Amino acid sequence: MKKYKYILNFIILAVMIFSSTACEDVLETTPPGEFAPGNVLNNEEGITALLYSAYTFYNMQQGYKNEINMHEVSSDMAFNTGGGENRTLSLFINFTWDPSVGWLNQMWVQRYNSIRDANIVLDNINNVADIEEDTRAMLIAEARYLRAAAYASLYNMFGRVPLMTSSLDGPKARATDDEMKSFIETELTEIVADLPNPGSELQYGRATKGHALGILTKHYLNTKNWGKVIETVDDIDALNYYRLFPDFEGLFRVENEPDKNPSNKEMMVAWPQINEVPYGNNFMNGATPPGFIRSDQVPGFLWTSAMANWATQYRLRDDFVNTFDTDNDDRFKLIIYNYYNANGDLIDLTTTPDNMRNLKYYDNNALANFGGVDYPIVRYADILLSHAEALNEINGPTQEGLDLINLVRARAKLDPITLSDASSKEVLRDMILDERGWEFVSEGKRREDLVRHGKYISRAQDRGIASAANHHVLYPIPQAEMNANLLLEGDQNPGY
Repeated sequence: MKKYKYILNFIILAVMIFSSTACEDVLETTPPGEFAPGNVLNNEEGITALLYSAYTFYNMQQGYKNEINMHEVSSDMAFNTGGGENRTLSLFINFTWDPSVGWLNQMWVQRYNSIRDANIVLDNINNVADIEEDTRAMLIAEARYLRAAAYASLYNMFGRVPLMTSSLDGPKARATDDEMKSFIETELTEIVADLPNPGSELQYGRATKGHALGILTKHYLNTKNWGKVIETVDDIDALNYYRLFPDFEGLFRVENEPDKNPSNKEMMVAWPQINEVPYGNNFMNGATPPGFIRSDQVPGFLWTSAMANWATQYRLRDDFVNTFDTDNDDRFKLIIYNYYNANGDLIDLTTTPDNMRNLKYYDNNALANFGGVDYPIVRYADILLSHAEALNEINGPTQEGLDLINLVRARAKLDPITLSDASSKEVLRDMILDERGWEFVSEGKRREDLVRHGKYISRAQDRGIASAANHHVLYPIPQAEMNANLLLEGDQNPGY
């Protein structure tokens, strides 16, 4: 299985000229002349290149670590100090963000760029004659997947947004809540049949049935459509493909990514990264503390002078770290509380509050800002815990639900929870939220989990954040978009 990484860097729309770049062993590149304005949308190569552009924008390039941090520093999980990034992250720590924040605009624009490119594919692909019908159906399904997944992410962050479903659309007002949910559900449901089975995709990173069903499961979970969560998980399990990777730390190593290690069948949706300029996972540059060389707690990672160590510091809150079973939980092994610096001194991170670090994404071959560890978006562990949460919300604690949670706990080397431990729906709900925190720390899921559980604002207020208010469960529509689209006037999210 070949590997899809980052294919297109930029695209000029209207009269379009494409430039496609990739490693030679990933995809064959097409000479620039093949993408002349007169023929780019008239052949399979041009349509496919445009689809790759939609993937590139959807994969957020280097922006995803910003999302991880903004979704976590506003929660009970993470903290940040230092460097230029702190000017933005402090807004999320203190619940003082507003529509002018550039990162919010970045999240919006990247996804709408992907939607735009996907729409152009869909508007033009049926005009291409020299294309196999099975290939046409797959490319259409991929474009619809990218569009629906982008809308699911926008809906999660901003609520209702304009639904652009054609490249010919002019400015639109925000869709209704029902229109948003119906569009995402319908698109992801209808395309499953035309997407390849997981493991048979042409390049790693391109959409499969598992991608569509995984994103759909999470959409149902976050909109509390519990019955549909269970139905969709049944469809995932019917693929008879996904399972937990046995080693939690190994799950995140480059050598175990699914294109290199076919036994890794946990990563359902991942945003591929490479340790090459200008792409890559740059979370570790802020997670490693000043002067870091090594830590006995994560012996597999050794810092080298080729790597970056930023002024900004991605830290974890003590109150969160202290909830781990630190003696037994395998997931705690990637969280360091001391390290050796270049002078050989042992530095104790716990002498400063909220200063322990998560080294989940370490890559010994990272180059400056660019590591090769893929960002996980949906893992099978998430599906198991989503299924357990839905079962609990419908039926209360059951052995079936506990068995799903205990699969995740067993991989972490923890004892199973029992029906006597989960004495009520409310108790098990809190246990699932805790389990999700330990499992998905530094994966950017904490904000949505706390919002769904009704604890995002109250926990911020408990930390002394007086400015945290109910309207903060959604981000504001970026001011640049409000200015550009007059149909949005008067329809900003409440409170902003």
